[in-house]
Amino acid sequence: MRIFRTGFAALLALTAGASASAQDESGFQAYLQGVAVRARADGVRQATIDSVLPTLTYNPRVVELDRQQPGTSSTSAVPRFAPYKARHVDTARITRGRTAYRAQRGRLAAIERETGVPEEIMVAIWGHETNYGSYTGDFDLPRSLATLAYEGRRRALFEPEFIATLKMIDRGVPRDRLKGSWAGAFGYPQFLPSIYLRLARDGDGDGIANIWSNEADTLASIANYFLNAGWRSGQPWGFAVAVPSGFDRGVLTPRSLSPRCPRVFERHSQWRTLGEWRSLGVTPQDGRRYDDAVQATLIEPDGPGATAYLLTGNYRVILDYNCSNFYALSVGLLADEVAR
Repeated sequence: MRIFRTGFAALLALTAGASASAQDESGFQAYLQGVAVRARADGVRQATIDSVLPTLTYNPRVVELDRQQPGTSSTSAVPRFAPYKARHVDTARITRGRTAYRAQRGRLAAIERETGVPEEIMVAIWGHETNYGSYTGDFDLPRSLATLAYEGRRRALFEPEFIATLKMIDRGVPRDRLKGSWAGAFGYPQFLPSIYLRLARDGDGDGIANIWSNEADTLASIANYFLNAGWRSGQPWGFAVAVPSGFDRGVLTPRSLSPRCPRVFERHSQWRTLGEWRSLGVTPQDGRRYDDAVQATLIEPDGPGATAYLLTGNYRVILDYNCSNFYALSVGLLADEVAR
């Protein structure tokens, strides 16, 4: 009897799982019919809709991965930056970055002259996102984005990106090229479809913005993203500083809360000019003298006593690419090492 009960329970679990899967697939297919209407209204050709939507099935794996993403609770502890830096600004990534930097110098210099975005920043984004193109993801983008939109938790993000993917096909991007991360980012710079449509650039004059395998197009597209986000030519992203002992951090508490990524920005101090920071005893570790008029904020990612950084408005441009202090710091530090 005990064996029977155990086996019956297992059978019920399997049946329930199969039923849930069937419900998900049925609901997903019904959802796609609604998306088709919205895609047509947004200018997607009927031929594209007819060629793509019938090929799509629900992908429970991407939903599982999305639900595993860390939350944004302000009460959870912030991990230390040092271990993250050790993984992302490591010797191998620096070495490969310097090799890529030397190989692309002609293109990089031309793009920097046109946009003002430093050569090393372009290389660092490429290196940080896909380790210079070594891994770009193998999830089917239309299937992943449609599934995440159907699931609903972040439909406002994923449904427009799914429709943007259909628009990419309308523009002639081959269907089999649309591979990327589970969350819809793709190519060497890991653009989302809407970003590709808006900001991807042809860097070598062949008429195609190929960010999947073309270095010139990739670097031109990254620079265009940064230019569009407000990069200021001639300003550093930031630099490591020495903070004097006994420094009164209380007077630097931010006065306002950013509506975008508040937990990221609440770790930054008030804005002060570099001249004001110097008068407070906060000085660059590299000994350089920067423009006193430039505005900057202070961050101590691992707390008082560990390395601190002054961050300019260009740091916030890096945050526009990925709203994470650890990410932006690592991009800036990798860029510095690549150019060294």
